[in-house]
Parts: sequence; structure tokens; C-alpha cells
Amino acid sequence: MSKDLKIFSGNANIALAKGICDYLKMPLGDVTVSTFSDGEIMVQLNENVRGMDIFIVQSSSNPVNRSIMELLIMTDALKRASAYRITAVLPYFGYARQDRKVQSRAPITAKLIADLITAAGAQRVLTMDLHAGQIQGFFNIPVDHLYATPVILDYLFKLNLKDLVVVSPDAGGVERARAFAKRLKATLAIVDKRRDGPNVSEVMNIIGDVENKNALLLDDMIDTAGTITQAADAIKKKGAQKVIVACTHGIFSGSAIKRINDSAIEEVILTDSIPLNDKYKECKKKMTVLSVAPLLGEAIKRIHTEESVSSLFV
Repeated sequence: MSKDLKIFSGNANIALAKGICDYLKMPLGDVTVSTFSDGEIMVQLNENVRGMDIFIVQSSSNPVNRSIMELLIMTDALKRASAYRITAVLPYFGYARQDRKVQSRAPITAKLIADLITAAGAQRVLTMDLHAGQIQGFFNIPVDHLYATPVILDYLFKLNLKDLVVVSPDAGGVERARAFAKRLKATLAIVDKRRDGPNVSEVMNIIGDVENKNALLLDDMIDTAGTITQAADAIKKKGAQKVIVACTHGIFSGSAIKRINDSAIEEVILTDSIPLNDKYKECKKKMTVLSVAPLLGEAIKRIHTEESVSSLFV
């Protein structure tokens, strides 16, 4: 790779950043991200970045606010160190669920985060599977929006599941589920769900045939796992042979792991966009983690060399 390219990482997902560097056959940039005794974040770049093309790999995962502040402070440090271009690489973009006003006097926090990243000095954003695609328009800088679809599909093809039905856990995910169903040559079903409040959902009905079929529940993220486990149990009650789940971002907050363990889900397929916490060990037998490092690495290489990345937007 060109000597003008450097990749740095905050503390949010160092393993993924190293995986990207391994794909590109280059070292991870040397930076110290530490904390003062009062909780303030301190960043110190330990190598020259003047005139270089910089990519900062930092998912805005738990602790979300700290991860975002690390990204902003690192971006500012790189800008003041005269980096030629700074690209924020967010495998997982936090606050994406707050993309519109759902009630009076509510913020649009996803737009605020986009403004902060731009104001800090980022000149480009590379992200993956945004919860709401329109967030790309919140930025006034170029956004490359990748999908983990090729990575997940490759694994699913290897499973060679027969009588497969792809199930969307809610109406909002139908487009994603339909695209998967088309490529897997599977049928489509939808879970009719009514949400009574944040992180609270109730399965109402299954639209489509799941009886005696292998069901693939598909979502972009799993947070508390309430929606996905309720949907899995409802599908199982409707006569599905096997229920597996595929998602890009495994947040797994609260009682998510316990819910998955106690549910009808036999396997959860996810990516390493977010590092899994210690609770993951309690559910390890059900988890299959796929790496998106090669996909992100290829995108970084093409952006750096000014090649087209459109073939990666699958």
C-alpha cells in the first residue's frame, strides 16, 4: 500500500481495526488514547501524519458517548497535525434510531452526530448498514454506505438450507428481507409487530407461510433482543422447523443474551462491527461471528486509490 495511507483506531473496536490492517498488509497507526482522572479523554498522536490520507476506525458502540468523543478528539488532533484527508470509518453508527422526530419536542440526534463529525474535521464517512438509510443525507460530506450482505450471504450459502423462508421482524425491514430472499431463492414472510414504547414490542401476527420451513430472521441490529426473540418464538409456534437469526450489529444490551438463550433461536449470525462483551460467552454456542474487516479494508483501499467502490454496495 501507499506510504501516504495510515489507519488509526480508538478504543471502541481495536480488533476490527487490526483485521483491516492485516487485510491491507500495513501496521495500525500509533496513537495513545487515555483518560484524565476526571474522565476527560486525551489523545496523543505518536507519529507524523502531515499530508497523509487518514482513516479512523471507530464504532460508536458501548460506551457510546465515550466512543463518539474519542472519534471527535482524534479527528481534531489529526486535522491540527495537518493530515491531508480524514475519513471517519464507523462500522456501527450510533444514535441512528433517533433519525426523526417521533413526538413533540424531541431531538434528531443522528443529525447532531453527523454535524459533530463534520465539524471536528472529517472530510468523508465510511459506514455500514445504517439503521435508517436517509442518515446519509444528514452529512454534507461524501458518505460511502456499505452493507454486510455479501459476508452474510456467503455464510448462508454454505449452510445450504432447504425450504428456506426469510422473515422480516417488522414492516420496516421488508426491503432488506426481500433482497435476501431473492438471492437465496427463498420465500418471504413478515412479522406484524406493534410497539408500545422504546425497546418494548409485541408480536401480533405472521404474514406468510413458515410451516415446516427453515426460517431466517433478518435485521440490521439486535439490541435488547426483545423483538427478535418474540418473533422467533411466534414463528416456531407457527410450525417452523428451525429458526436462525442474521444481523449486522450485535449490541446485546440488558437481558439480550438471556432472552436469546431462552428463545427458539438455534443460531445467531452477526458481524464484528461491534466487539462482543463478556456476556457473549454465556451464549457462545449459538453465536457465529463473521468478520467485515476484508470488506472495509477493500473499501478503504479503493477510496485511497480513487477507485470505484460501487461494486461493494451490494
